[in-house]
Amino acid sequence: MTPPAEIFSAAMTDGVQLRIRRGGKPDGVRLYLSNGNGFAIDGYRVFWEPLLAEFELILFDMRNHGRNEASGADGHHYHQMAADIGSVFHEVDRRLGHRPSVGVFHSMSGRASMKHAVQMEWVWDALVLFDPPDVPPPGHEQYEAMRNFELRLMQWALERQDSFASPDELLQSYAANRAQSRWVTEARSDMAHAILRSAGDGTYRLACRRELEASIYLAALTLDLWPSAKDYGGPVILIGADPEAKGAPPTAAANRALARDGDYVYEAVPETGHLLQIERPNPCREAMLRFLRKHSLAQ
Repeated sequence: MTPPAEIFSAAMTDGVQLRIRRGGKPDGVRLYLSNGNGFAIDGYRVFWEPLLAEFELILFDMRNHGRNEASGADGHHYHQMAADIGSVFHEVDRRLGHRPSVGVFHSMSGRASMKHAVQMEWVWDALVLFDPPDVPPPGHEQYEAMRNFELRLMQWALERQDSFASPDELLQSYAANRAQSRWVTEARSDMAHAILRSAGDGTYRLACRRELEASIYLAALTLDLWPSAKDYGGPVILIGADPEAKGAPPTAAANRALARDGDYVYEAVPETGHLLQIERPNPCREAMLRFLRKHSLAQ
């Protein structure tokens, strides 16, 4: 993995420290990237590493994930995570100076950035959302499918294995699991190492405790966030999983519906599921770059 040019921490509004890594082209457009629920940004390397040549990358894990120290349940909810997005942006801006900046967020971090952008402040030159798990209002055609999806994930998270002899044990489970069958091979290894931390007794445990992961799936059902594109302060794109793919997750149809209802710029990446950035990283990057070029934010 390419070593970062700089590593530092940023204090969130409740005092929790998030670890931030900066790399890439110092005078390039600045991309902020973070992860989905239960994952870690190092696991998305196959997507973001090629971007280092053109962009300055700001890589960070959401609280209680990845390289961050565990901070418990008190702030582990969407309101605080939305505020965290802003805290990271402002600390980077203060420390490194202002640059044209783009938020590039997947799933949970995408939903947090949506909440931050439409309910708190708009800080971006553009916002790129990869398959956020959008739950529409009750009564919407996609509501029951998304409700059942989040409840299944909550139950799965509560019961998932949380202790491993080594990252290789988790990697082997990825290789045997249909849900990870679309991931590129390198991403399975990256993610297995990224979401585990040593327990100090020769075993490895999930960086994000399974109960915390489960709480975010449940919280999605009461977030009440179905904004229109005009509710943001600037350009935004939804890049979704393929709603026509065999076994497509409900998030794919939900994002298509949100794009229709809210008049978003929208693109679905063919033959992808919810982890699209590590299933087909090249088409995902190209979808993002096409959008950024239209706004003079990429070459």
